[in-house]
Order: sequence, then structure tokens, then C-alpha cells
Amino acid sequence: MATAIEDTRRGISSAAPVRRSGKDPASMRTFNIICAVVLIVFALLWVLPDLWALYTSLNQNSVASLGAGPLLRHPSFTLHSYVSLFQQGNILNWYLASFVTSIITVVLTILSASMAAFALSRMTFRGKNAVFFLVLAGIMIPGQVLIVPWFREFNALHLLNTYWAVILPQVPSAVAVFVFKQFFDGLPRELEESSRVDGAGFWTIYRSIIMPLTRPAVAAVSIFTFVWTWNNLLWPLLALSNPKLMTIPVGLATVQGSYGQRVADIMATSILGALPLIILFLFFQRRIIEGIAGTGLKG
Repeated sequence: MATAIEDTRRGISSAAPVRRSGKDPASMRTFNIICAVVLIVFALLWVLPDLWALYTSLNQNSVASLGAGPLLRHPSFTLHSYVSLFQQGNILNWYLASFVTSIITVVLTILSASMAAFALSRMTFRGKNAVFFLVLAGIMIPGQVLIVPWFREFNALHLLNTYWAVILPQVPSAVAVFVFKQFFDGLPRELEESSRVDGAGFWTIYRSIIMPLTRPAVAAVSIFTFVWTWNNLLWPLLALSNPKLMTIPVGLATVQGSYGQRVADIMATSILGALPLIILFLFFQRRIIEGIAGTGLKG
């Protein structure tokens, strides 16, 4: 009897299929190692130029201008470049101008782009698809071709050499409208219908119901707009001539033009110009990732 039971168990065990995991631990470990190596290589390629700029800025101009060889063999560490930049006083004005123009541009871009996208997403009117097509067509128009019309327009309005000359051309953003519209299209319309039953109007729905739900899109548009405005060089270089109103990129261009071979001073200015963006990324990297991921979700 025991032998029969044992044979039956063996038969059942031999007939039962063997469950195997779809992922081989060895292959997964190899894949993880390869991914880690690739990430480390790309991280080094990304960080090395920044480290070299920092290393150069901490040396004297006489040594830095000789090239990489003498700079590595005979380093002369000093903070003279940073001290001289702050003693001149222009760097603080450049920071102020960049912060003012970037923050105001971000606020105005979010307001205008979100309202336009909400109308395109929720309102029904004749020619809505044509309007949205024209907005998307704006993405294909490079900003460089608008430099001359902008200059003539702001010159006629006597706004050149002011903050508004830098801010206003950067507020219209077809990319921001597209991001907000894609996010609005993914929100359920039942929220609006229930609000309309309670007597809420179009503006109340936009302000009190829809916008609080679009924090990922707001975060993504805010960060991208801030970085773009902070790094913009061509238009502020043409619109501003007052040193007290120059932004960081324009000030860096003047440093390059006036300092000549003073490489350490140029690198120090570059480091100081990029420092706020690095701090912004370190503090809001989670918001950046959530914003990028959130704007790509629908339904």
C-alpha cells in the first residue's frame, strides 16, 4: 500500500509541470551591471567638463591661459576670480535681472498657456482644430527669425533696455500650451459636470477644480520655462545695453569680450551662472521627474 502511494506521488510529481521564472537571476545581474557601467560612463562624460571648469576657475589666469598641460602640472589654487567678480558688483545685478525676468516669465507663461489650453480642451467653437494646429505650427518657427520684428516692435514702444523687453517675447509658448492641453484632455469631464450642476461657472471650474489637479504639468512647464529664460542669450543681448539690467548669459558674453585670455575669470562666471540651476535641480528633482512623467499620462 505504501509502495502504491509512493508511486502515485511520483507519477503526480513527474506529470506536474515545472514552474520556472521568466527571469534568469544570472542574466538579470549581468543586465544590471551593464546598465550601471553605462550610467557611470555617461555620468562621467557629463560631469567632467563641469569639474574641469571648476578646477580652472580656482587657478590664476596666467596659468589657466597656458593650456591643460601647465594647468595640471603647476596648479595655483586661488579664489581671486570669484572675489574679483563680486568686487566689481555686476554679478549681483546679473543675478537679480535673471531672477526677475525668469520668475515673471514663468508666472505669465503658466497663466496664458493654461487658459489657452483649457479653452482648446474644454470649449467647443468653430475652428478649434485650426487654432490648435496654428499653435503647434509655432513650435516649428525658430525664435531667431523673430528677432528683427521684435526689435522694431519694442523700439516703437520704447521698451528696449527694460525688463519687459526680455519678458514679453518669451511668454507665448506653444510647447506649454501643448503640455497643458494634453494634461487637460486626460482629466475626467465628470468633475466639471458635477460642478456645473452646483452652479460653478467656466472660470470657477478652471481656477478651483482643474488647476489644482495640474500640479505635475505646472511643475514641468515652470522648470522648463525658468531654465530656458535663464539661459537665453540672443534676444537679451540685443534688447539690453544697461549693465545693471543684463542677465547672466549677457553678462558672461561681456566677460568673454572684455577679459580676453582671462580664462579663470570666464570659468568662474560660468560656474556662478549655472549654480542656481544646479541648486534648483537638487531641490526639485522629484518635481521635475513627476512633471515629465505626469504630462505624458492620459486617462
